[in-house]
Amino acid sequence: MTTTSATLAPVIAIRPPLYAQLWRRVPRELGYLLPGYPIAMVGFCLSVALLATSFATLITFFLGVFILIATLYIARGFGTVELVRLRWSGQPPITGPEWQDARARQGFWSWLRAVVGNGHYWLALLHTLVISPVASFLSWLVTIIWTSTALGALSYGLWINAIGRGSLTVGRYYLTNWLFPNALDGTARLSVELVLNVLFGLVLLALLPFVTRGFTVMHWGIARLLLSPFRSDALKRQVIALNQSRGAAASAEGQSLRKLERDLHDGPQQRLVRLQMDIAAAQRVLDTDPTAAHGLLEGAMTQSKEALEELRALSRGFAPPLLLDRGLAAALDSLAARSTVPVTFDDRLGDAQLPLEIERNAYFVASELLANVAKHSGAKSASLAVTLRSGEQAETTWLDVTVTDDGAGGASAVAGHGLAGLDERLHGLGGTLEISSPSGGPTVVIGQLPVVLG
Repeated sequence: MTTTSATLAPVIAIRPPLYAQLWRRVPRELGYLLPGYPIAMVGFCLSVALLATSFATLITFFLGVFILIATLYIARGFGTVELVRLRWSGQPPITGPEWQDARARQGFWSWLRAVVGNGHYWLALLHTLVISPVASFLSWLVTIIWTSTALGALSYGLWINAIGRGSLTVGRYYLTNWLFPNALDGTARLSVELVLNVLFGLVLLALLPFVTRGFTVMHWGIARLLLSPFRSDALKRQVIALNQSRGAAASAEGQSLRKLERDLHDGPQQRLVRLQMDIAAAQRVLDTDPTAAHGLLEGAMTQSKEALEELRALSRGFAPPLLLDRGLAAALDSLAARSTVPVTFDDRLGDAQLPLEIERNAYFVASELLANVAKHSGAKSASLAVTLRSGEQAETTWLDVTVTDDGAGGASAVAGHGLAGLDERLHGLGGTLEISSPSGGPTVVIGQLPVVLG
């Protein structure tokens, strides 16, 4: 007996909250179901009238086609309203379909083909013309009858006095006449009738949340079937996104190469030319003026050291040896230590093992962001953090490279500047760049890189 009670206790403890949750949704579900049929009939009448007019005027082509397009757009509008109403009722949101495609931006005839050839418009028309009126009438009728009967039975003792207890017409509808024919009379019958009506009303009221939830879920299922995107839509978006990423990656790579060429030309190349000239000049005066030759050689040595430092700085933008030897955290720590602006490094990677290509790109993002802080922010201090977080898909995580500074703010991804190129590079890798930089600071820039784990 003790075991049985212990087993049932969790069930008894769980059921009331679940039932209470059903009741909390009842007002919103009634607010969805009761106006549903009038709204469906308005959509039905408009669609039928316009569709009939479009068929009747197809002989004039343009007029009939435009009326047909108007009918499809009205069906789209009522479908969108249905999705909004379902979301308001508490059901899970349904993403709207792709109403337009690339053809719609290629001129009038392409737009016309994009609308008429889009199956979502015709499914929305089917929903507005047939499915929604039938389903809404069924749910509206049952909900009205169920709710009014429950309230009428509970208030039986109030309204029966208004129409007369002794009325023969009313007497035919007494529950006692059905359950106890000729067994009760007078005051006893009226008392039992009152009790039966209250009990009947309580039962109907207790089941009302299941009725409203059932019909709301039914409408949600219909909308999910007819008014949601096709699976092919997601594939099309993925193909478009991949094409855009490929183009962004190619553009970012081209910009990186041009930047590298410019940096090599303006930095090490100029110093090496100067070095060559100093050495040649030293050779010419070596025999006649050893002191001058010595001075020229010292200048050449300085030029060679500066060229070497510039080459090392450029190489850090690719993959420094420290990154290959000791990993991303050590490389970023070294990068922060070399910054001209004091930088605090926060390593939140733990023992995570990342692909080398991801580490290389994360290092590049951090290097560019810290260089941007040093050149443009006017900051006195900054922080660098790397974090791994879970993505929406189980096999994908995101690597966030966050740089914060206390500079003047106002940073933005202006075309042709560093942050714009970094944004394009991240987009090409399937990532994003988020910038928060109000005037007066602080500036927070987050480079997000997708990490697909095998």
